Amino acid sequence: MESSLSVRKRWKYLIAVSFLFLLVESIFTTTIGPASISFREAVGIILSKFSFLESLFGGKEYADVHETIIWTIRMPRVVLAALVGGALAVVGVTFQGFFRNSMADPYVIGISSGAALGATIGILTGVGDFLGMFQIPLFAFGSALVTTWVVYNLSKVGNKVFTHTLLLAGIALSAFMSAIMSFMMVLNAEEMHKVFYWLMGSFANRNWDHVIMVSPLILIGTALLMFFAKELNAMLFGDSTAQHLGVNIDKLKIVLLVLGALTAAGAVAVCGTIGFVGLIIPHIVRIMVGPDHRILLPMSFLVGAMFMVATDTFARTFFAPVEIPIGIITSLFGGPFFIYLLRKKKVV
Repeated sequence: MESSLSVRKRWKYLIAVSFLFLLVESIFTTTIGPASISFREAVGIILSKFSFLESLFGGKEYADVHETIIWTIRMPRVVLAALVGGALAVVGVTFQGFFRNSMADPYVIGISSGAALGATIGILTGVGDFLGMFQIPLFAFGSALVTTWVVYNLSKVGNKVFTHTLLLAGIALSAFMSAIMSFMMVLNAEEMHKVFYWLMGSFANRNWDHVIMVSPLILIGTALLMFFAKELNAMLFGDSTAQHLGVNIDKLKIVLLVLGALTAAGAVAVCGTIGFVGLIIPHIVRIMVGPDHRILLPMSFLVGAMFMVATDTFARTFFAPVEIPIGIITSLFGGPFFIYLLRKKKVV
């Protein structure tokens, strides 16, 4: 039987390799597009932006247009895609463990729609303008938190969360909030373009300001969720068993609820509703590494980041110059996958 030390060593190796692959993929995708830029040049441009690494390239100068394309246009988009994909995957894993339901994710149970509604209210009403760049994330967080609380309480009977109630509550709330967003767009037709991308999800026209705006929400929320990996492992065996193992279930559920909403809100606040990432990625990673949240959470973040970076690159290049909203692509993958899970678990 494999020792815990060798298992941890293998985990560390797997995480390191996955991170390296994500790094290479992220740089490579910045070279894809109408302008022909080599991978080596892209690496040089990126590293030259860090003074302590600039000496490695001997102060080599690059074409201004290439620097603008790589560093100003494409790199912020890649970083955001990685952050959002990783965040949605981690929240999906957390909610699946929290609800003990393999079909829970921020999109399916309505959290993403709730966060998008909050962001839409902030954009169209102008309420909270004094908050500056934090206005949209804070509105998204508040709305996502309320939605999470409502879905959880609607699907809870006694101490058990029922699958069919969870799904129905999430679908109903998503439809209701989408209707509110559409109604607000009709009333504010001249501002419709500012809200439209929330309905389908997009990283178009994102820049470093957006990275700075949401990075704290996503990174802190993700790190704190990973901190509760052992508690999530205990919850897999049921509330009673977890309590016997010393877990304060009531307090933990509130904490996970808030952190999940926080992290999902940070993702949605910058790109709109991108569905099914938190559903697909955890299942794929769980097949690869098993159900232990100590490895499942970090690996889901990395695989979710890889998936989103690749998907966004496809969205902006495959039908160029037309860009496909990324939410359409993830739904094309996620919809059939969700139906497969429903049939497999005989929920319908």
